[in-house]
Amino acid sequence: MCRTLVALTAAVLAFAGLTAPAGAATPDPRLVKAGWTLVAAGLGEPVALSHPDGDARLFVVERRGRIRVIRDGRLKPTPFLDITKRVSTAGEGGLLSVAFRPDYKTSGLFFVAYTDANRALRVTRFHAAPTSDAANPSGVDILVVPHPGQTNHNGGQLAFGPAGFLFIGTGDGGGGGDPNGNAQNLGSLLGKILRIDANHPAGGRQYSIPSSNPFVRRAGARGEIWQYGLRNPWRFSFDRGNPDLWIGDVGQGDREEIDHLPNTGGLNLGWDCREGSQDTSPGHSPVYGGSYCTGRTFRAPTFEYTHSLGCAIIGGYVYRGSRYASLVAGDYLYGDYCSGRVWLLGRDAGGRTVAGQVATFPQNILAFGRDRAGELYLLSQNGGVYRLSFARR
Repeated sequence: MCRTLVALTAAVLAFAGLTAPAGAATPDPRLVKAGWTLVAAGLGEPVALSHPDGDARLFVVERRGRIRVIRDGRLKPTPFLDITKRVSTAGEGGLLSVAFRPDYKTSGLFFVAYTDANRALRVTRFHAAPTSDAANPSGVDILVVPHPGQTNHNGGQLAFGPAGFLFIGTGDGGGGGDPNGNAQNLGSLLGKILRIDANHPAGGRQYSIPSSNPFVRRAGARGEIWQYGLRNPWRFSFDRGNPDLWIGDVGQGDREEIDHLPNTGGLNLGWDCREGSQDTSPGHSPVYGGSYCTGRTFRAPTFEYTHSLGCAIIGGYVYRGSRYASLVAGDYLYGDYCSGRVWLLGRDAGGRTVAGQVATFPQNILAFGRDRAGELYLLSQNGGVYRLSFARR
């Protein structure tokens, strides 16, 4: 996974979405600090936290291949799902995320993403009685994305978004500088955000491709692609209550990137012709991209930081809870794996986009999570799940 906070040009100044509810005014995020309270300990590399719509339980993904349940503040001893025998944890692989279908309370269907022994990224559907703390371990593969050669840059985030479609993040295939040019190649599913209809199988697949996807009718392009030009979108999320997509794209040697996107597909986010706002096409230094960079239009990142502050962005969530709404409503929380720094991206009193460091966590940060009330959590390398709190400095 792997970008001094840098304010971008007009793209940043025009940045939208960091707003509090009508009538509310949140302070400059640089005037806020964060704290944390341990909720559960002893997990094995917790890399994701999710919940079915309206469900008070927290479901925590362990990279080794298990999903654990926190119910009423207590970690259940028996896993909700255990597929460790199917999962390869080589490199950055493992069981990487879980997404519950929006109608889980009646269908009991949920999806996981994991890497297998052949390094492929598998998206698999499972079933559980909606109120049960144990799922049926027999699953059905929905989509398999080959990932030959390398064991890093797997992506692996799943999330249901607008219209109930399933969004899938994939890395560029690994190695330094996207050596195979996957992220800019519309014929490859690597280095992308995919969008599929996981509810309606079609054409011999366990899913269908929405007709509104941007490349459905383009010769040589994969119709599943929603956005492209990503290096490793380890974590992305949707802003609760609106279709805005937030991506934390892990950088190469210098820049970590945040992309805030409207509900519009077909955007080219730049990698490997750009690392953040830095030109990495032929004729520049460093150079990662190839001749295919010429003549293309790239979406500028919403925000970025260099490796003087860390090495790998951990994308988070826009805060939409009620407990700290007067302080951080509409601010985007994110962190860095290596440095443990945690930031809020918001606006200052003059309406300018600013990032405020609100904490330094003493362990490697693996992911953030959100509960049904919109409150936020931090998952760490030491096996802990922590509930975050916010206060004025």
